[in-house]
Amino acid sequence: MNFNTALLHAGVDKKEKFGSTLSPIYQTSAFFQSSAEDLAGIFENKVPGFCYTRVANPTISTFENRITKLEGGIGSVAAASGMAAIFNALTNILESGDEIVSSSSLYGGTIDLFRDLEAFGIKTNYVCNNDFEQFENAINEHTKLIFAETIGNPCLDVTDVDGLAEVAHRHGIPLIIDNTVASPYLVKVLEHGADIVINSTSKYINGSSNAIGGILTDKGKFKWTAEKFPVLKDYLKLGPFAYLARLRAGLYRNAGACMTPQTAYLNQIGLETLGLRMERQCMNAALLAQHLEDKYPDVIVNYPGLKSSKWHEIGKKLLKGGYGAIVTIRVGSKERAFQLLNELQLAYRLSNIGDTKTLVLHPASTISLHSTEKQKEDAGVFDDLIRISVGIEDIEDLKEDFDKAFEKLNAGGN
Repeated sequence: MNFNTALLHAGVDKKEKFGSTLSPIYQTSAFFQSSAEDLAGIFENKVPGFCYTRVANPTISTFENRITKLEGGIGSVAAASGMAAIFNALTNILESGDEIVSSSSLYGGTIDLFRDLEAFGIKTNYVCNNDFEQFENAINEHTKLIFAETIGNPCLDVTDVDGLAEVAHRHGIPLIIDNTVASPYLVKVLEHGADIVINSTSKYINGSSNAIGGILTDKGKFKWTAEKFPVLKDYLKLGPFAYLARLRAGLYRNAGACMTPQTAYLNQIGLETLGLRMERQCMNAALLAQHLEDKYPDVIVNYPGLKSSKWHEIGKKLLKGGYGAIVTIRVGSKERAFQLLNELQLAYRLSNIGDTKTLVLHPASTISLHSTEKQKEDAGVFDDLIRISVGIEDIEDLKEDFDKAFEKLNAGGN
């Protein structure tokens, strides 16, 4: 199936009992079984079925199946948030004393999470994205994975996933990619060598800012070994399903950060229009970025789709159907950034991306607030930076909104 057809039909069970075209919301915490033997069998993973929503739920499973088909993996696990998905994906194979090698241009919340992992004896070594020599030099006998974002948030650097996968696999470690900003619409990173892909479903998959969630998908091709990953030794008999089996039987079940049935339902509604929304949002972002670059020479405009972007050629090679729906601008000072944000009338000032509406944010005082100055610089976060998550509004209205805001800003003489 092509992309938009797959969004509607791939992974969908058309034998739903009452003919519903969308999986019903099974809003229940636990499930009745006809016998004690059946319930025991489900708990032992010897009998198919559902026992408790923290472990599995039909609505959530349907959403997981649809994402699995879309991403081209062997299985997915849906979590309570994008951060929960990252936490589950990493700690499923990490122990105290292990290390991560990561691109330094990360979302501030992920940097905060990696700092929290230090208390458990897990260290992260940051390197410049796409500098394969730095990645090579940072890998040692304790390194268990490489982590990066397809498009950095808010740096907007585009990762050479194919090249990074070669580095990871040469050292016998998996590549885990956060694909939230790009979404499967722009690239399916599992097809480019990534082993695990993570999406914060709160963003483009959901599309309406009405539910928090995250999901990880396993390609099922990485060769796990007991020597390198001793935590998986009891699950290696399951072959390609070893990673997912341990996650389902252990951390995911026990930590309890599961997705809710209501969220899974809302995500399925959003998923079906992902392609249509992203097509419009990427087009709007490209037009807005070019408009701002042409009209305001004193403003630094960052967008991978601009020929002036240092990541344009990588984006051209990796991304299909656009260069993403986020633009960043630098306006000279934090004060000017705040003034411009306050003058915008259509754009919403809030901390999210991927909504149908245009959203704006000052990252340095919000999502990167707890990062060090060095971490902010590496992540492309500056005091005068504004992040714009472009929506599906008519582009002329967006241009006019920014033009009027700049007019008032410049009239103030600041």
